[in-house]
Amino acid sequence: MNQGSRPYVLSIAGFDPSAGAGILADIKTFENSGLYGLGVVSALTWQNDVSFEKVEWIEVSKIISQVELLLRRFEVKYIKVGLIESMEVLKQVVMYLRENIVDPVIVYDPILKASAGFAFHDVKPGHFADIVEGIYCITPNIPEAHKLLGEEDLQTKLEEASELVNIYLKGGHGSGGTVTDLLFTSDHTYAFPNDRLPKGEKHGSGCVLSAALTAQLALGNEIEVAAEYANKYTYQFLGSNETLLGYHNPLLQ
Repeated sequence: MNQGSRPYVLSIAGFDPSAGAGILADIKTFENSGLYGLGVVSALTWQNDVSFEKVEWIEVSKIISQVELLLRRFEVKYIKVGLIESMEVLKQVVMYLRENIVDPVIVYDPILKASAGFAFHDVKPGHFADIVEGIYCITPNIPEAHKLLGEEDLQTKLEEASELVNIYLKGGHGSGGTVTDLLFTSDHTYAFPNDRLPKGEKHGSGCVLSAALTAQLALGNEIEVAAEYANKYTYQFLGSNETLLGYHNPLLQ
């Protein structure tokens, strides 16, 4: 199918009725970055920007059947995966994508806990290599990175883990007046520092970061350029207003 000047990019993520996180946030980010966003729902959630009540998981067969129908018509290479029921479901979805797309570029946002406080998974360190098999980049925050890699000597573990997968570490859970995100690749570590915003907390900001990164990869940028753009896009999103629901505006260069 002729896709004109806009590449297609796919989000596999949960549905958040507030549109601050999940698949709706991803689609907003894709569209605002100059792509056409496609979406496959992996979970239904009952939430708003401050409360999370429950989640209803979509069966893996239904996730895959949604993707299969899209792939019949649209050429997709870049995929962001967000909220997903389990690491086993993630593995099945990634396997399907790799079998049905030539060299897919998969960005996984390992959402282990909602910003409203609801915990989804209790991942044990030691299974990292299995989790990231077939994935191009993961985008954990600091607590998620500790869950995936262990509590001790996180920096060293991230550097070692980057031999398996690119890692964009979201630094918002750190302390101090400067927030520094880090991109770990197999041969370099990049830092993206920003001043901490006084009212910069936003529901779904992690989803936005991952989607912005995926979008820039889909536009043909190298990982370090895509990461820098994603950092700028998310920082602007964080500062867009004083509520918990950010606005998606064209990135001010």
